[in-house]
Amino acid sequence: MLGATWNRLDAATLRTLAERDAIVLLPVASTEQHGPHLPTGVDDMLVTEVCRRVVGMLSPEMPIVVTPTVWCGLADHHVPFGGTFSLRLQTYRLLLRDLCRSVLEAGFRKIVLVNGHAGNIAALAAITTDLTRELNSPVATATYFMAAREAIANILEDQPGVMHACEAETSMMMAACPELVDAGRLGEAQGPAFDVVASLVPTLKRFVSFEQVTSTGVAGDARRSSRDKGEALLTACASALADGLRRGEPWQKPAFPSTSNAKQE
Repeated sequence: MLGATWNRLDAATLRTLAERDAIVLLPVASTEQHGPHLPTGVDDMLVTEVCRRVVGMLSPEMPIVVTPTVWCGLADHHVPFGGTFSLRLQTYRLLLRDLCRSVLEAGFRKIVLVNGHAGNIAALAAITTDLTRELNSPVATATYFMAAREAIANILEDQPGVMHACEAETSMMMAACPELVDAGRLGEAQGPAFDVVASLVPTLKRFVSFEQVTSTGVAGDARRSSRDKGEALLTACASALADGLRRGEPWQKPAFPSTSNAKQE
C-alpha cells in the first residue's frame, strides 16, 4: 500500500511506510462560521478532501500517509458570529509541535502541514520555522488554495480567488459534501470581496473582526456556485499540491535571486 489514511492503518503498516520514507500530510483547518448556507466544518472537510485526492494522485508513485485533520485553528475574527472555535497562538504551536513530534517518533522524516484556513497562514509560516529547529527535522507547510491560484481564477466567474463561504468554497462543498449545503439560502450568501494575498502583506495593519467586514459572514458571492466548479477546483488544488510533492519541492535547496548586479555601497 503506497497511500492511505493514518487512522485506518495498523501500527505495523505505518512502520513499513515510515521505512519507505513516506511523506506525511498533516491537514490543519478551522471550525468557524461560514455564512447562512454552509456548515462550520467547511475548512476541515475541504482540506481533508484535497489531501485524500493528493493521495489518490501520488500513491501509485510514492508512499504517502494522511493524518487525521486538526479541526481547530486561529479564528478569533469569526467568533462574534457564533459557532466558532479558536485557539491561542501558543496553544496552536504546542499542539502542532506534539503532533509533529509524534509523527517523527513513529519513524517518518517528511511532514507537510496542509492548511485549509486563511487565518492560519501567518502563524504556520513562523511555527514551521520554529518546529524545524526544535525538532531537528524539516516541517513544510502549504495552503492548498494558494498553491493553485491561477487555476482557481480561471475556474471562478464572480471572483478572482478563494474568499470565505464564497463561490469557491461553496462550489467545493457542493462537490465534496453536497448534503451540507443549504441551497435555499444561496441568495443571502454574498458580501464584500476579500483579498487573501493582500491581507498577508506586512503593511500597517491591525486586528479586524470579520463582523466589521461583512454582515452575512460571507466574503465574495456564492450565488453562482456549482458542483462542476467545485469538482474542477478540488482537482486543481490537489494537482498543484501533488505536483509540488512529486518534484520534492519542500526538501530542495531554495534558489535565491542573483545579487550579482546589485548596487555595491
